Amino acid sequence: MIAGTLSGVCEALTYAKEQGLDLDVVMRSVSTGAAGSKQLDTFGPKIIAGDYAPGFFMKHFIKDMKLALIEANRKGLSLDVLSMVLANYEELEAEGYGELGTQALIKFYDEEHRYMEDEEEPEQAEE
Repeated sequence: MIAGTLSGVCEALTYAKEQGLDLDVVMRSVSTGAAGSKQLDTFGPKIIAGDYAPGFFMKHFIKDMKLALIEANRKGLSLDVLSMVLANYEELEAEGYGELGTQALIKFYDEEHRYMEDEEEPEQAEE
């Protein structure tokens, strides 16, 4: 539950940033409605501030997600969101971010965003 929710927080903040929105205003706007969550309240401000100090280490969260996935697989359950978020975290850990807090997941989205910006846009035909 935490993995998917935190991933959603990161995606929402990445989208809002890309749209040029004031992230503090976004936080105040959505935190008290249906989009609000403890993950948003706890990690949203830290992500916005670039504070990746661990409350819980990414490397330990990866271990816990792996254990949950192993148990789910033993029961024949397919947990696609958990699998995807785990893969994202493992990529960050491979890049040396394992000692950061779980909110550093935003770095995955920042990196993805940079890759998209680096791709050249197709040229438009002149009319």
